[in-house]
Amino acid sequence: MAGKKYEIDMTTGTLLSKIFLFALPLMASSMLQLVFNAADTIVVGRFAGATALAAVGATGSLINLLINMFLGLSVGTNVLMARYYGSRNNEKMNEVVHTSILLSILVGVVLVFVGIIVARPVLTAMGTPSDCLDQAVLYMRIYFMAMPIVCLYNFGSSILRAVGDTRRPLYYLAAAGVVNVGLNLVFVIVFGMGVAGVALATDISQCLSAFLVLRCLIKTDEGYKLEIKKLRIVKDEAAKIFKIGVPAGVQGMLFSISNILIQSSINSFGSLAVAGNTAGSNVEFFVYFSMNAFSQASLSFSSQNYGAGKIKRVNRVLIDCQILSAAFGVGLGLLALHFGDMLLGLYTDDPEVIQYGLVRMGVILTTYCTCGMMDIMSNQLRAVGFSITPVIICVVGVCGFRILWLYTVFAQNRTLDTLYYSYPISWTITMLAEFFVYLAFMIKLKKSGRMNFGTE
Repeated sequence: MAGKKYEIDMTTGTLLSKIFLFALPLMASSMLQLVFNAADTIVVGRFAGATALAAVGATGSLINLLINMFLGLSVGTNVLMARYYGSRNNEKMNEVVHTSILLSILVGVVLVFVGIIVARPVLTAMGTPSDCLDQAVLYMRIYFMAMPIVCLYNFGSSILRAVGDTRRPLYYLAAAGVVNVGLNLVFVIVFGMGVAGVALATDISQCLSAFLVLRCLIKTDEGYKLEIKKLRIVKDEAAKIFKIGVPAGVQGMLFSISNILIQSSINSFGSLAVAGNTAGSNVEFFVYFSMNAFSQASLSFSSQNYGAGKIKRVNRVLIDCQILSAAFGVGLGLLALHFGDMLLGLYTDDPEVIQYGLVRMGVILTTYCTCGMMDIMSNQLRAVGFSITPVIICVVGVCGFRILWLYTVFAQNRTLDTLYYSYPISWTITMLAEFFVYLAFMIKLKKSGRMNFGTE
């Protein structure tokens, strides 16, 4: 029964306490990862200079664009695993596990070549400042060498999250993070490797976290046990993973495209503005991932309960996760903004870079709760069977709106404040549209009487 104590049956008992039990380790994992990533950025900014800091920051949107499309497939894995766990279908769980792990390896290999090939031409097209372009290309190419490992970890973690296990990924991430920070200090400070040292340290630490997740799946005695000799693509389950995961990946990719356009506009303000944007966004990530923990909770909890036919609990999951996400978003956002100067000072001692970071934080952190609410609505729709609809809403509400904003409002008033306001407005529009679609679906489902609304 190895691993049973880490699982959570999300279909019975009090939801609020179980959501916390699930979300807090996930939140701690994200925070811990951000601390380690912040250590990367701090080491670069302090010991390699503002240009190196800008180089690392300039790659963020492009990296997310390339990996979100493929890692979206892990969302399909999460949804299917949670549904089969909720319906106690061990045979199907086993098929999803082996299909997903093999898919992750294939996806990772493709990403290696894609990232290496497109790095320079796309970063150049984005208008990356010339003084940091070469370093940005180098960082990105080294980073993408570890994509098979990154994919293995993400797919493996999604399997564990689906059965309610968010604690062991936290332990594995902590071990890998300590290695990452230690290697950063050695590679950047001792050997003077700059951005190459940061990328290499990240790759090595990700190898450790992926190894630990795979070891966990291999050693368990539960329905999600991984046996290397059984690795294969089960067509039916692969098709379901793609049906859910590809639209999720497309949605993430579309977000990244709009962010690339915004990053290109930020680039036009110079490397100091890019560095300030990088530092500010790193601070904001702590707030975002506190909310994202509840978004992940809504996906797993709603998928398990939908698989078990318990629709009242699905709706309760949505309400509880929205309340908790908003509370964390507002509280931590205002706290981070209050200590903004001090937090940005950890990344750089350049007063102009700090001021640029404060401009971003002043807009984003006061409205970030709407982003968390939007993410929860997207995952809630996926949990109840929608795959294409969230993408369509995203195209119009986020990407379409931001592009329109860039060529109208921002074109007339080219300031960073104006640029950053496109974020909260697009989040709000998208979240409201997703909510009304979900509400209409639930009303239709209740009238049809196809599922058990009375089951608690």
